[in-house]
Amino acid sequence: MPRTETAVRSARSPATHRSTILLVCAIVAVTVAAFAGLAGAVSGHRFSVGAQVFGTGLGLTAYMLGVRHAFDADHIAAIDNTTRRFLAEGRPSAHLGFWFALGHSSVVVLLSLLTALGARLASRLTDDSSAAHQALGVLGTSVSTAFLLLLGVLNLLALRRIAALYRSARRGEHDEARLDEVLDGRGLLSRLLRRLTASTTRGWHLFPLGLLFGLGFDTATEVSLLVLSGAGAASGVPWWALMLLPLLFTCGMTLFDTLDGAFMSAAYRWAFVHPLRRIHYNLTITGLSAAAALLVAAVNLVTLLADGVPSLGRALPWLVGIDLNTVGYLIGALFLTAWLGSFLHWRTVGGRALTPSPDPEA
Repeated sequence: MPRTETAVRSARSPATHRSTILLVCAIVAVTVAAFAGLAGAVSGHRFSVGAQVFGTGLGLTAYMLGVRHAFDADHIAAIDNTTRRFLAEGRPSAHLGFWFALGHSSVVVLLSLLTALGARLASRLTDDSSAAHQALGVLGTSVSTAFLLLLGVLNLLALRRIAALYRSARRGEHDEARLDEVLDGRGLLSRLLRRLTASTTRGWHLFPLGLLFGLGFDTATEVSLLVLSGAGAASGVPWWALMLLPLLFTCGMTLFDTLDGAFMSAAYRWAFVHPLRRIHYNLTITGLSAAAALLVAAVNLVTLLADGVPSLGRALPWLVGIDLNTVGYLIGALFLTAWLGSFLHWRTVGGRALTPSPDPEA
């Protein structure tokens, strides 16, 4: 398609590379400034947040929460699907991840501001012995576990369909329209917001889409509770210092979703060269998305049940003891490894599979 070829050439242009580098540098600069502001706010003071000290360590926790959420299956599906469609329509696609993350994190910043201003309620919610704290913890874990289980099942179903398409394409029966249909149905929120996704024609249109994704309970709650803890336990911390936590969360999510968007754009430029290559890439990524969602859901479920059934925790101590932050970083590394593995496998095996067999009658 001529428009696709135009988009690929545009995406490879020096101007696009420069703008992406400048965008990443700007995000890094804001991150450094936020950490410096946090260090300055607590300099000469010792504010306690439960068993922790309010300072750069808590800021790093907020930042890493943002990094982890940048790799949510729905984030990846939304950015991936939109990138693929923009390239097919000849539109620039390198900065889609940035706009999506900016919209998503704006919800977190707003909710964090509201909860920081409502610090009187915070002490009740952050008290480990309070019924409100315990109920909120169970509710949050239950919702996120159910959400991840559903995501895992949807990705497994999509994986089966993509595998069938891969086998068909190997036989020379490739169906581009069917592949688009399968890929568009991977994420749960992507399914619910499919019409809105289809209406996006500019990069900044992903800001309201990301905002709607940000209304998901689990993402907003984690950082809101982080601010609640700071506002309730460290009463002497200025409100603007508390707001540096959601800002750092935003920096973490925005940086890695920006890199994800640029990466997806580059990966699809590579994948668009041949349909079978595109299927092979999506087969790898969808399988990893399903495995990641089901793994985190299993950890959450066993941890939740272990509170009421101690014998379960004793039977599966290795699963209950898994650090989900570590799992989040591992998933990010696995996605990069999976793409590199898919690329190398394609170069060594996939390309040869496309070579037509000699005609015995020739």
